[in-house]
Amino acid sequence: MRIVSLAGGIGGARFLRGLLAAAPDAEITVIGNTGDDITLYGLRVCPDLDTVMYTLGGGIDEEQGWGRRDESHVVKEELAAYGVEPQWFGLGDRDFATHIVRTQMLDAGYPLSAVTEALCARWNPGVRLIPMSDDRTETHIVINDGQGRRAVHFQEWWVRMRASVPAERILLVGADEAKPAPGVLQAIEEADAVILPPSNPVVSIGTILQIKGIREALEGKIVVGVSPIVGGAPVRGMADACLTAIGVETTAQAVLELYGAALVDGWLVAEEDAGVRLDGVRVEARPLIMHDAGSAAAIARAALDLAAELSAARSRPDGGTGTGTGNSGDTDGSGDAGLGGGTEKGAR
Repeated sequence: MRIVSLAGGIGGARFLRGLLAAAPDAEITVIGNTGDDITLYGLRVCPDLDTVMYTLGGGIDEEQGWGRRDESHVVKEELAAYGVEPQWFGLGDRDFATHIVRTQMLDAGYPLSAVTEALCARWNPGVRLIPMSDDRTETHIVINDGQGRRAVHFQEWWVRMRASVPAERILLVGADEAKPAPGVLQAIEEADAVILPPSNPVVSIGTILQIKGIREALEGKIVVGVSPIVGGAPVRGMADACLTAIGVETTAQAVLELYGAALVDGWLVAEEDAGVRLDGVRVEARPLIMHDAGSAAAIARAALDLAAELSAARSRPDGGTGTGTGNSGDTDGSGDAGLGGGTEKGAR
């Protein structure tokens, strides 16, 4: 079985660990968000790619969900002693090594997809990890604070400000020129199922969908999403601040409508959100909190089972999609973040 998953950072990585347990014999391709990428101290940092790589490769700090296990921070302390900014973004000593290797390879002319493949050769994550694009894109946030109306890098808004300053706009700088990385569209075309994990729908999944051709390719596939919103609140992180910035409510219903029936065929929601409905989408309610590896695997298995049912329904002689409204109880060169809806998927 060939599975494609789009993923952001912590939530996506933990779901992918469950997906590997649920489908140990599957060929899994992960398209990683690179809109969060940033250059710090002259080094190119790819937070979401690294979180997936470390989590699936056994090197993640499990308590915080990002960074390396058994980390030290001598270099960070020395940089602070020199007064080097920024001091609000803490890279550990082990993590620095990854960014040094990545930057050296990028400076030597290797594309990010080749660099990511080389880094994964050490970690053996069990999936093929591909950045959404080899072209540089960065998410910037337009805010209005004591310094006036200005744009800041997503990481400054997210890490230093903790999203406490309301975002007026969320922009993916470079989106107009960015193309899918090699292998992205082919993996989607060959996939038996596409799974959207409970990653941030605006600055993770939504960012990937802004790269030309990716959303269009996905609309021809069986796509099952796992809601990142449970009972009106994000499972983790500050997705509510991102949704508010684009005028979307923080509910499982609103996120499903944001993705749209043209993209999503199946939608897993938490049991407390069992009333969610959208024409053309099969909605099922399940426990969605990933307490541990077992619960993550159970959620992934439910997503795969739903994808299999939808695939079988689509292949019926009548050409039906098997979807419906029922709910089963069992700056320049930039693009605005936002997915838009779409028409209902038809038989293909």
